[in-house]
Amino acid sequence: MRFSIVGGTRLSGTVKISGAKNSVLKLMAMSLMANDRCVIRNVPRILDVQTMKGVIEALGARVEWHDDVMEITPPEHLGTEAPEELVRGMRASIQIMGPLLAKVGEVHIAQPGGCSIGHRPVDFHLRGFRAMGAEVEERYGYMRARADKLKGATVFLDFPSVGATENLMAAAALAEGTTVICNAAREPEIVDQQNFLNLMGAKVRGAGTGQIVVEGVKELAGVDYTVIPDRIEAGTMMVAAAITGGHVTLQDVEPDHLGFLVAKLREMGVSVEISRNQIDCYADRPIRGATVRSMPYPGFATDLQPSIAALASVAEGCSVLIETIYSNRFHYLEEMRKMGAKVIIEHSTAVIRGVDRLTGTNVCAPDLRGGAALVLCALAADGHTVVDNIELIDRGYEQFEQKLSGLGARIIRTE
Repeated sequence: MRFSIVGGTRLSGTVKISGAKNSVLKLMAMSLMANDRCVIRNVPRILDVQTMKGVIEALGARVEWHDDVMEITPPEHLGTEAPEELVRGMRASIQIMGPLLAKVGEVHIAQPGGCSIGHRPVDFHLRGFRAMGAEVEERYGYMRARADKLKGATVFLDFPSVGATENLMAAAALAEGTTVICNAAREPEIVDQQNFLNLMGAKVRGAGTGQIVVEGVKELAGVDYTVIPDRIEAGTMMVAAAITGGHVTLQDVEPDHLGFLVAKLREMGVSVEISRNQIDCYADRPIRGATVRSMPYPGFATDLQPSIAALASVAEGCSVLIETIYSNRFHYLEEMRKMGAKVIIEHSTAVIRGVDRLTGTNVCAPDLRGGAALVLCALAADGHTVVDNIELIDRGYEQFEQKLSGLGARIIRTE
């Protein structure tokens, strides 16, 4: 599949932001720990959610999905082995490890796949499980973990890994005793997980700080829960407004989750007005270059770095992007060069000198967020652009072309 895009239209109008991809996938996995049905609302229709649905169904869960509401009924006897073909396609599939270890004491899973944006080891997950008393074996691209009963422990993360923090929180919820996760990730999705677990009857505190404390309980109940808005989709739409010189209003958004992006866009000359759950973003003056360093939350999100690079490609002056999270995040810049972007890459730093206008051509999405950035470039470019490999974009953006079309973009999906 591909997007066919004719650039040069200023985006204008209102767009509703979907539920957070990086939260709902983990909540789906944690639903396996419940003793009753879980209802999750504001679930986005994206490929990664479809994949996780397949994973938990293969483990025995019954899943009903209508509009943006998903009902998950865990089985009486959970399976312990996830289907390899699904796991290899999505990194978040590793999030079943903590729930299965806690609930049934065993899990067998292939090394997870996902976007090729750099080395993303699972060592932090496995080290934490071992600290909690699990026996973990890695052989031939597979991982098997067993534990008669997980025990509370103090776990020190060398890096504030989001995935490891989430997996260990889930495992600790049903462990014996108290678990302390030090140097924990602080992302809003971590807070969403804490709220979900506590509604189930867990005892978790500290999410959003560098130390999370989990007191294990004997069982968890079913819940009815609404997922937070997707801050990465929101940020992408804000940049779409800026790069086209448009004016877009985002609804159903959490501005507090976007503080660093808002500050950086304002620094670059974009006007951003904030109300309770709404953001108005418009570009009524020239865009300036900036220096952007990706950092763990509350720093600038690495998933928004490609979008800000797209904006930098047409800004006045030079921008410097420093990537501190993923080693191969810059693959998309090679595709942007085909559109006329002036880019120099040196290890984890990219220097972008803005041009007056990008030009349409054929490009290929190398990963989820890089693909979205290429669409943003195409919206601002002269002429016609074809973006191939858009299945990667479908992994994380719900009705991407429909939402952009509703703002006036000339974009269609073709075979």
